[in-house]
Amino acid sequence: MVKTYRQFAAVVLELSIDKTLDYGVPDELIATLQPGMRVEVPLRGKLQNGYVIALKEKPDFTPVKPIHQILSSVELITQDLFQLALWMARYYCAPLRQIFKVMVPSSLRGTTSIKEQLYVTRNKTRDQIADYCCKIRSTQAAQVKVLDVMLQVTKGIFLSELLESTQGSKSPIDTLVKKGFLNLAPLQIDRSPLDNQEYFKSKPKKLNEEQKEAFDLIAKSIDSELFVTHLVHGVTGSGKTEIYLQAIERTLQKNKSSIMLVPEIALTGQTIERFRSRFEGNIAILHHRLSQGERFDEWHKIQRGEAKIVIGARSAVFSPTVNLGLIIVDEEHESSYKQSEEAPCYHARDMAVMRGKLTQSTVILGSATPSLESYYNAKSGKYQLNSLLKRAASASMPSVKIIEMKSEYAKAKGFTNFSDALLSGIKKRQAAGEQTILFLNRRGYHTSLLCQGCGVAVRCTQCDLALTFHKGDSALRCHLCNYEIAPPPKTCPSCKREDPLKFKGVGTEQIEKSLHAIFPDIRTLRIDADTTRHKGSHQQLLREFATGKADVLIGTQMIAKGLHLPQVTLVAVLNSDTTLNLPDFRASEMAFQLITQVSGRSGRGTMEGEVLIQTCMPENQTILYASKTDFCSFYEEEIAVRKLFNYPPFSQMVKVGFSGLDEALVLSFAEHMRGKLVTLLPETFETNPTVPCGYTKIKNRYRFQFLVRGPSVYPVGRALEAMVQAIKLPKDVQIAIDVNPTSTYF
Repeated sequence: MVKTYRQFAAVVLELSIDKTLDYGVPDELIATLQPGMRVEVPLRGKLQNGYVIALKEKPDFTPVKPIHQILSSVELITQDLFQLALWMARYYCAPLRQIFKVMVPSSLRGTTSIKEQLYVTRNKTRDQIADYCCKIRSTQAAQVKVLDVMLQVTKGIFLSELLESTQGSKSPIDTLVKKGFLNLAPLQIDRSPLDNQEYFKSKPKKLNEEQKEAFDLIAKSIDSELFVTHLVHGVTGSGKTEIYLQAIERTLQKNKSSIMLVPEIALTGQTIERFRSRFEGNIAILHHRLSQGERFDEWHKIQRGEAKIVIGARSAVFSPTVNLGLIIVDEEHESSYKQSEEAPCYHARDMAVMRGKLTQSTVILGSATPSLESYYNAKSGKYQLNSLLKRAASASMPSVKIIEMKSEYAKAKGFTNFSDALLSGIKKRQAAGEQTILFLNRRGYHTSLLCQGCGVAVRCTQCDLALTFHKGDSALRCHLCNYEIAPPPKTCPSCKREDPLKFKGVGTEQIEKSLHAIFPDIRTLRIDADTTRHKGSHQQLLREFATGKADVLIGTQMIAKGLHLPQVTLVAVLNSDTTLNLPDFRASEMAFQLITQVSGRSGRGTMEGEVLIQTCMPENQTILYASKTDFCSFYEEEIAVRKLFNYPPFSQMVKVGFSGLDEALVLSFAEHMRGKLVTLLPETFETNPTVPCGYTKIKNRYRFQFLVRGPSVYPVGRALEAMVQAIKLPKDVQIAIDVNPTSTYF
């Protein structure tokens, strides 16, 4: 007999099935089951996990099998996140199962649970316990030890701490529990990622005229509870963070929650400290360096509404906030907001705007160097533009000097890392007790090891990349797959000749060593991927520098933004040309942003700041605009070029990538797909030729790509979906669809 059900559920499985399946809801689950819950269902004789996407009165097919059990007692995907997921699936050409994988942390999909520890408390008054101690002191020494400790604690003590204090076993504690003197019960432990550093409660600062004008417009949006996107374009140090803090305060007054996105949470020790000092315990932190347990506890704190402010990296845009009212994207131009490694290749800034629209929330995008797309949207009226052209308080913009390095090489009679002006500047700051930041976007000691016989660099065996020399480990290392040769070879792997191999190129490790050779007594700190491998190491290094334990901070783009260090009065960009030489239409934009952001670390206190830009291209317009912090002139010139060549924001772009173990097979399949796609798209779309990616091979997989540009991404997505379903993929060949990529080269 076929079982009948009063209700049915459409379920998306965590499997490679890109459509919903219908299941019957057993009567005992009807009162409990809600859309967004995670369930276990039968499929082909096995139990699989999935998410309830909708409840319905009739199934789309019969017969149906019943839901086996509910796996989550809470709604993992809220209604607004459901709508966002459906939009993402369509826009980013990604199956729902992959989108839910991004939205729901692995700690909630796995076996992670709340953490509990046994906690011991007194079950009688101190006088009663003291009297009992007197009676048994000569006969029950172990129990007396326990009670002596319990008489000293204020409320209670963890069992582990009590055992450590008494140096005894649990037996006397159990006896005292049975006798009614003590109470032993599990206590839930909050695995908060917030460290125990002291912080001082702060009050809102008085806004200057520009800040107040911007805040008033934002406050109006928050109060009206209508979706508006504000672009706060403020020079570095103009007080954007204070506007964010006061906007969050306004949102809290309306009993609503806020999400604050930052580019790299590992870089935001200062940001978290500023938010804690203003809002104390009302904050949850979400980022990739949290342990599974920490992420589990923070997510539930947000879901229960206990934390009304969420600070996090890009995936925090999917946090289950209760009654969302405000989303802030700080440094909205940052490429780290874009997920490019796997589907869905979403951009957190765009997700913030879309989620704001779905929840009728206010969205703030902030940057000293906005992306051209965001600024174009603001200029065309899609976003509300708020400009802050002056630094807040008493700080003034630093003076900027461009140093032409070819003449410096001539003076030094060879290559040099430091211009004369930079060396004298560092010496002057050290003598005055001020600080310097040196920026070089290359880690390691040397960037390659070159054979002087055949001219070929020692390369990774698995990737199309020269190995970088790390002097501290005396090893050549691949920065894509971590392949390593230690110690470096004496013979060329390519031609086998024993001509001396020569190191080339400069990294942050060499800068630090060279600086010590010139100034033996100088105190330095280095922040790059090599010195910040361990959890909390980045915050620790920044804290040391902020408290004056070093004269010079050397680093990669990890130190380029978001840092407020009032003692820094000199910043030097050691090689500003690298990014400009990339064959990418965004190269000038990225170079302008990087130089401007690094320059903005100087002179943020009461002392005057200076910036030195070392370059072999002193006449380059991008460098000239960056030296003057002239974003508007740079924008006008760059947007004209984008329009001429029909690049974003005047078109939508899709990068279609292919990878596989067989180079010829990957290339031929990519060409076949491109040819087929051209026939399916309207004439308004332009499809570029198939080319090798910037890194042609990573982890033994060969990589090719082509770009498609047109008025909308949807026709491209629908055509690609139809092709992928109709054409059988060759073995080991993978397709990656990246909508509006931040990089068209790599």
